[in-house]
Amino acid sequence: MTEKRTSPRHRVLKRGTLAFGGGGSVDCMVRNISSGGARLEVANPLGLPRSFTLVIESDQFVRRCRPVWSSDIRIGVAFDEGLRRVPARPTSGIRVGTFNDC
Repeated sequence: MTEKRTSPRHRVLKRGTLAFGGGGSVDCMVRNISSGGARLEVANPLGLPRSFTLVIESDQFVRRCRPVWSSDIRIGVAFDEGLRRVPARPTSGIRVGTFNDC
């Protein structure tokens, strides 16, 4: 198998959420991550939209992404351009900002 990633992935085990534009969400487990994408585990990858937002609240991390492959409960996602994160404002809900906003 030929490696297609442009940046190395780091093994992690973090709880995440896939947030959808219509207000719905699905819990996931982030298994590895890089600047360009991540491997996630979800209960059922069927029916996921073409794009969604990956939220890792423990890291204040928010990125728009799209699925690029799936196998059983695993999906690989590619991040859209622009680094995003959640600001540390627990009572104001999730607001997308850049790392430069910090």
